[in-house]
Amino acid sequence: MSISWPPVHSVTVRDDLRALEGYHSPQVDVRIRLNTNEAPWPPPAAWRDAFAAELSRVEWHRYPDRSAAALRSSIAELHQVRPDQVFAANGSNEVLQTLLLAYAGPGRKVATFEPTYQLHAHIARLTGATIVEGERGPDFRLDVDAAIELIRTERPAVTFLCSPNNPTGLVEPPENVHAVLAAQPGLLVVDEAYGQFADWSALSMIDESTPIVVTRTFSKTWSMAASRLGYLVGPSWLVAELDKVALPYHLDAAKQIAGRLALQYTDEMDARVEMIINERERISATLAKLPLDVFPSGANFILFRPRTRPGRQVWQDLLDRSILIRDCSGWPRLAGCLRVTVGTVDENDEFLRAIAEIVQ
Repeated sequence: MSISWPPVHSVTVRDDLRALEGYHSPQVDVRIRLNTNEAPWPPPAAWRDAFAAELSRVEWHRYPDRSAAALRSSIAELHQVRPDQVFAANGSNEVLQTLLLAYAGPGRKVATFEPTYQLHAHIARLTGATIVEGERGPDFRLDVDAAIELIRTERPAVTFLCSPNNPTGLVEPPENVHAVLAAQPGLLVVDEAYGQFADWSALSMIDESTPIVVTRTFSKTWSMAASRLGYLVGPSWLVAELDKVALPYHLDAAKQIAGRLALQYTDEMDARVEMIINERERISATLAKLPLDVFPSGANFILFRPRTRPGRQVWQDLLDRSILIRDCSGWPRLAGCLRVTVGTVDENDEFLRAIAEIVQ
């Protein structure tokens, strides 16, 4: 019997999804991996021991706490807000998805300012929303007047600002965020996945009367990319709506334990952030001495553009040396650009030696 594939049937994907591609970050077996903005070190050993101990006492035949009350309380204490102003989910991407399911969707618009984090527009499209794109300047800075004009013309239900912006690394100044918020008729989402590495945070703008939320992740500062845990802080009335959209028991017991325990090691994490910032500045200063355009960064990565050779070729030459960074050269508005994550001192030294050899 012959079987044809794909089978003939009337089941088809939504028309608006046919042209979309999934979000991918290529993984290659290399000695030095500096392409995904992960923390260069694992969590503290004491966290591992505490996590293993609590995990051994989990009642695996019972569902986890549906409200993740202990985790939300710990996050709230960290940011000096109330637990009902915190929503946690499986990575900041699920936080964004839940937000957009609740506040975007068919017939609504979502505004982004490109280039920026690709999943903002991607997830919005998955919810059926219409994307309206504003353009950043040649230096990747936000043109506030143009942004306000776009918002007033298109009247988006949700507007995204990423600060520090991924993949450019630029921190949005407070005055820009305030200006966009004042013009925004709907919800302003400030994505601070790399917020701990910046010199200010929009968390100071959170209150019960303002339609703004800040999203964060445990993947970077807390060295917990494997756990896939993220959260937002916002008005309690908004968080209550998100609880309606989130799937029941979407945060498993292990993830809730991991996140709650991580917040007991803020001193260790703050010290790591300081080391990463110091390394970021050292890398930026060294790259600036080479024939490269280096963009300012307030994150744990640096965007740069080679002047003497195509970005894709420089990426391949690094890969040939078993050093993997992110090739952004094929992305819209980022021709020739590459992005390197801050690693350990030894990893950074080897990257700097290799890039100097390649571009000179």
